[in-house]
Amino acid sequence: MSAPATSRLLHHLRKWGLSAGATATLLAGVLVGGTQSSQAAGSLPCDLYANGGTPCVAAHSTTRALYSSYNGPLYQVRRASDSATRDVGVLSAGGYANAATQDSFCSGTTCVITVVYDQSGRGNNLTQAPGGGAAGGPDNLANATAAPTTVAGHKAYGVYVAAGTGYRNDHTSGIATGDNPEGMYAIFDGTHYNGGCCFDYGNAETSNNDTGNGHMEAIYFGNIKVWGYGAGNGPWVMADLENGLFSGVNQHYNANDPTVNYRYLTAMVKGGANQWAIRGGNAQSGGLSTFYSGVRPNVSGYNPMHKEGAIILGIGGDNSKGSAGTFYEGVMTSGYPSDATENAVQADIASVGYANSSSGTGAPAPGSRISLKATTSCCTTDYVRHDDADANVVISPISSSSSATDKADATWTVRAGLANGSCLSFESANNTGQYLRHSNFQLRLNANDGTSLFAQDATFCPQPGNNGQGLSFQSANYTDKYLRHYNYTVYVAGDGGSNAWDSATSWADDTSWLVAGPWS
Repeated sequence: MSAPATSRLLHHLRKWGLSAGATATLLAGVLVGGTQSSQAAGSLPCDLYANGGTPCVAAHSTTRALYSSYNGPLYQVRRASDSATRDVGVLSAGGYANAATQDSFCSGTTCVITVVYDQSGRGNNLTQAPGGGAAGGPDNLANATAAPTTVAGHKAYGVYVAAGTGYRNDHTSGIATGDNPEGMYAIFDGTHYNGGCCFDYGNAETSNNDTGNGHMEAIYFGNIKVWGYGAGNGPWVMADLENGLFSGVNQHYNANDPTVNYRYLTAMVKGGANQWAIRGGNAQSGGLSTFYSGVRPNVSGYNPMHKEGAIILGIGGDNSKGSAGTFYEGVMTSGYPSDATENAVQADIASVGYANSSSGTGAPAPGSRISLKATTSCCTTDYVRHDDADANVVISPISSSSSATDKADATWTVRAGLANGSCLSFESANNTGQYLRHSNFQLRLNANDGTSLFAQDATFCPQPGNNGQGLSFQSANYTDKYLRHYNYTVYVAGDGGSNAWDSATSWADDTSWLVAGPWS
């Protein structure tokens, strides 16, 4: 690296708030071994943790390598057409996911993620979670295309966890047990969450049962308030310590744990002998904030801790699987990482450029909140909304004077298509986990049951508006049909056909929608 380049790097590292020691450690890693097309050698998260004396003992990512030397598989997919499997690796050592491998292998069918490989060399891979004390199993596997993203401009996919989806490893190597110290971080979609139990990543019971207070130490993300919660309405980063989601030292409310909903969220938890911390930040820019750092909760069973050393993703320790979320990368360490080491890791995360995947049609990005406005002349003040009296989906007028409930009913969170990541699904903004889907051609608001049929029914592919305005949304499994309002009810409809809602009259107008700002 040239002297000017070194100077620029020092400037950026100091701007990110790294201490002098952390800056020197990170810079030393960058200067060793030259550069690659992906990241400088020694600068990736697990290199930084090792430099800090707290090496990774598990490293999971479907988007990139977490060691500068890693050149193995990131994850495995299985396709529905013939149950064949394929590993998805990196473009180069220390680089980014080769998403083209998945796209080619899964073309014309659907795929699920069967394995998220451990890059640490300890074999701590994550696979389909078995049943546990809270819920039977095995759990569902994540749709491989439901969480598209880009990282450093490269296409990649995350792990999209719908309720019922979960991964686990009960037979691990090197993961902290008892009261031994550890750290962990994860990158989540901060807009994808719910109030179910429990979207976790981290240390859990090896028996898949609740074995008591202090037998877990995992990152939790969501807005459930049964055990603990922070400021605002959530979601919050908390620690799942078993029989308690802790937002700080108090068992319930802790004002210093803020609501955080960055599109890409860095979440961290670390714990040792009568000490633990929660930290978080924007994975796209800036540094970390410390939401709690101090002694263990003053509740029986949490000091000392009784960690068991299994690893979970998307579920609770006893296989509670009512949660939702999206995971891109995460690690677990041996030892209690310093703040300086974590700051260096955050600097790397912010530097790689996580960003929304673009469909190229002007369609809204996954993670955004929108309302859908009709373009037919009769109905230009009408928006797609769900009806609280039943599961039906209709159009009706919404304005600034509408009730808060009506505005929320007409607001949707855009998700990558559950059956095709290049398309879209629409999750209710006020009924998380429930999506627009067609059933007998009529649109309904239903909870995602994790089945392939639901995913197909709830996926719509944006096209230029059939009447030249806005967008039209093609059904993923009935490609001759588009989202249409007819007599103020919403259907998937063809341009002519045997059903009344297939009428050719006004079809182009009725199937064209303007993407508007969210009412709620």
